[in-house]
Amino acid sequence: MTQIFFGTDGWRGLMSEDFTFENLSLVAQALADYLKITHSEEKLKVAVAYDGRKHSSEFAQRMAEILSGNKIIVFLSENVIPTPVLSWFTWHKACQAGVMLTASHNPPEYNGTKFKAAYGGPFLTEMTHQVEALLGKSPLRESDTFQPANMLQPYLENLKALINFELLAKNPLSIVVDNMGGAGQTLLEKILQPLGYKVTTIDGEARSDFFGRSPEPVERNLQPLLKAMGESDAAAGFATDGDADRLGAVLDGGIYLSAQELILLLADELIKRQGRRGQIIGTSSVTHKLKNHFSDSENPFCEVQVGFKYITEAMMHSPTVLGCEESGGFGYGFNIPERDGILSALLILQGMAAQAYQKLSQWLSDLRQRVGEVHYDRIDYHTDCEDRTKRLPRLFQRGVMEIAGRRIERTEAFYSSRGVVNGLKFRMNLDSAWLLLRASETEPIIRIYAEAESEQAVQELLNFGKELFDKESN
Repeated sequence: MTQIFFGTDGWRGLMSEDFTFENLSLVAQALADYLKITHSEEKLKVAVAYDGRKHSSEFAQRMAEILSGNKIIVFLSENVIPTPVLSWFTWHKACQAGVMLTASHNPPEYNGTKFKAAYGGPFLTEMTHQVEALLGKSPLRESDTFQPANMLQPYLENLKALINFELLAKNPLSIVVDNMGGAGQTLLEKILQPLGYKVTTIDGEARSDFFGRSPEPVERNLQPLLKAMGESDAAAGFATDGDADRLGAVLDGGIYLSAQELILLLADELIKRQGRRGQIIGTSSVTHKLKNHFSDSENPFCEVQVGFKYITEAMMHSPTVLGCEESGGFGYGFNIPERDGILSALLILQGMAAQAYQKLSQWLSDLRQRVGEVHYDRIDYHTDCEDRTKRLPRLFQRGVMEIAGRRIERTEAFYSSRGVVNGLKFRMNLDSAWLLLRASETEPIIRIYAEAESEQAVQELLNFGKELFDKESN
């Protein structure tokens, strides 16, 4: 058995090296043991689903076999579905847990599991710790008594309660959807076409190779969508990631819309137009404009570290309007505490319909007149250095007083589930400029984020961040 390491959102690993049938069986048995310990008086039910990655359906069946062998009622999805569909089914069927076989936005050579709790959102840190502690403690038990389930229909019914479909139908538009070969497939097309929308779907089949792309909806991976939007008169373009719980967007004319400004549009729809009240939750990598322009006494701002499980935890403690990540993960207090790329796209279209916008760029232009333009960027710095996860703790201990000629006003450390510093945020200029360094727990990557008053200033901060990390070697 190779080491099984749980990150911020479940367990992921390279197939054939870390993520194997043998290791998956151990994880499934540990999950079964955890559920029997924590829900000893209940009849246990678990929902299991999968994306289109290589062997995901077989991995899902193996998970179902082990769980059902432990006398757990198991619902196994009949086909490839998005993660938010599995999450809603878990809550809808009053399951104690849900398991999604997916590596989300990671490259095709990865696979993984996402654990969902009874509330429909991700397992919290303590829950995953308890599962980890049970790895290899019990002999494997297996059975083939699981039940096939159509999980999509309850999800579609829930969307009707969350979205004003009559309003959408009053403003039918032409849009392009880039599925990126992921689990979202042609779902948005099937939802919107009956409302009069003209929907063109790119790479709408769930494919194990994601059509040669990495299934993360960021600009470098969205060339097909950028090209299609540049060559058409479509009002908006949307992209969902490998398991459709994240959303990216492209403006008419083929211009990429950063997730930061997508967040501001969602806040504009929910807080300014709909008048919803409750906390706004943003990870440490979210634009400062969210707090500065949308937060007040009725909509207090709460910052958490990167990882949607931290947003989920905050959502469960206090009424919430919006929880958001700069990586395109958005959750809503009027739904289960879970990311949902499909719902997020529909909320943007609902906002456009309510304000009679014919192009997404019109809404963005109006927003920028009120809050200004966001200047932000991120680089994913691939590094194979052996001390990758040790450099940020050393940097925090040493301290940094100045970055690119700017005085550091405040430094914040963020800790992994194991209590190790895995993120550092340096705040400057009364929080209007900041630099964040974060070590990925699942990939050999240091993510470097920056926001400032201009694109040039952002690049200066990013370059400084890279140099800062490189210099912190043994």
